[in-house]
Amino acid sequence: MTANDWSLKAEGIAKTFVLHTQGGTRLPVLADIDLEVAPGDCVVLDGPSGTGKSTLLKTLYANYLVDRGRVLVRHDGRVVDMCRAEPREILDVRRHTMGYVSQFLRVIPRVPTLKIVAEPLRRRGVDAVTADARAADLLARLNLPERLWHLPPATFSGGEQQRVNIARGLAAAHPVLLLDEPTASLDAANVDAACGLIETARDNGAAIVAIFHDRAVRDRLATRQISLTPAGVAA
Repeated sequence: MTANDWSLKAEGIAKTFVLHTQGGTRLPVLADIDLEVAPGDCVVLDGPSGTGKSTLLKTLYANYLVDRGRVLVRHDGRVVDMCRAEPREILDVRRHTMGYVSQFLRVIPRVPTLKIVAEPLRRRGVDAVTADARAADLLARLNLPERLWHLPPATFSGGEQQRVNIARGLAAAHPVLLLDEPTASLDAANVDAACGLIETARDNGAAIVAIFHDRAVRDRLATRQISLTPAGVAA
């Protein structure tokens, strides 16, 4: 990897949680994390539960503040430090450059599924017809029945909700993707469908950081793996 071919870079990331209800107990989670992810790279975070994998993803996305370090992302022809950017700039990065798929679907109640998936494109100014067509294509490829597309997903099964979540996260084709166990609640057929979409994003040049506990999924999608040890040190 040369100096200029990364899309996302973390330098010296450290994160400690302070439990104020427990007498100020300090829990170090991440220590001196360095990471570079290039276009077309799928870096899978490995390690036992509690080593900070999800915390690292949320830190890259600027959901968590850091004790020290930088998270750099190439955005709109410049480099943005997500650890120090203004809220407006963080939102712009999320709108245009960095997508995130969590383990759970969190959306506004009563909004139809098709509109939920199309929403990231609409925020970019894409017209409703084009955005809805992209959403419909993703939902169809993830085997979500068309009869559900115009219903809110609150009453869907866990697996159905997660397919909506994956479709929404991939709709805008962000050049950087953060994936936190996106296939964990899916059956084998839908794991295969989701992996196919993630493969397409990777092969089209997305820089991906992901957590996959399924070894077969890791083997299929990872271009390399990074192991986190207790206190979140990259090995």
